[in-house]
Amino acid sequence: MVKELTVFFPFYNEQENIERTCARAVEVLEGLGLDYEIILVDDGSADRTGEIADRLAAENPRILAIHHRPNRGYGGALRSGFLNATKEWVFYTDGDGQFDIGQLERLLPLADEYDIVNGFRLNRQDKFIRKVNAALWNFMVKRLLRFRVRDVDSAFKLYRREIFDNIEMKSTGALIDAEILARATHAGYTIGNIGVEHRHRESGKATGANPKVILRAFVELFKLRKQILATTGKKQMNHKEHEEHQE
Repeated sequence: MVKELTVFFPFYNEQENIERTCARAVEVLEGLGLDYEIILVDDGSADRTGEIADRLAAENPRILAIHHRPNRGYGGALRSGFLNATKEWVFYTDGDGQFDIGQLERLLPLADEYDIVNGFRLNRQDKFIRKVNAALWNFMVKRLLRFRVRDVDSAFKLYRREIFDNIEMKSTGALIDAEILARATHAGYTIGNIGVEHRHRESGKATGANPKVILRAFVELFKLRKQILATTGKKQMNHKEHEEHQE
C-alpha cells in the first residue's frame, strides 16, 4: 500500500477555490494516515491565488507554495509539481474543485499492481461540445502515441514518483497528460484505471476549451510525437537486462 504521498494542485486564477481545496486535502490525507506533503503550484495567477497559497504554506509545514512568473501553461504547472515531489508516490488533481480528493482512497489499492493509477471520469460534468472535443482528442493521441488508457486528460492520477526520474517531459500545454502516459508506457510502466465521480465547477473560469490552448496542444503533439515514441526508460532497460541474464 501507499505509505507516503505528495499531493499537488495546479492553480491559475483560482482564488475562490484554493483555500477550500487545500483544506479538504489536509482533512483527507490526515484521515488516511499517510506521510504526506502538499504542493500548491500558482501558475502566474493574476488574482489572489498566489497570496493565499503563501499564507496556507506559512500556516502548515506540510504545504509548499511554488510560483510561476510568468505563466508557464498547464504542462509547465504539472511539471513543477512532479519534479518537486519528494515522496514515493505523487498524486495530482486540478484546483478547480471538480474532483473530491476523498476519492483518492479508491486509487490507493491499485498501487499494489500498477505504476500509474488513472481515475477516469464517471458522468463527466462538462458541456457537450467539450466532451465531444475530448473524445476526439483521446482517440487521436492514443492512436498517434501508441498507448492505452481510459480518459487521457482526467486530472485525477496517482504515479510512482520514480517515473519522473526516468522520462522526460517536454510539453508546456494540454498535451502533458498524454505525453507522460505515452512515455511511461513505452518505458515499461503499467497503468490501471478506476472510475471517479466528476462535479460541476462551482466558481472560477475554465481555460481548457480556449482555441489557443487547443491549437498549442496539436502543435506540440506533432512536434513531440517522434521523441515520445522513441522513449525508453530505466524500468524497460532493467527488464531487458534481466531477460538477457536469464538466457
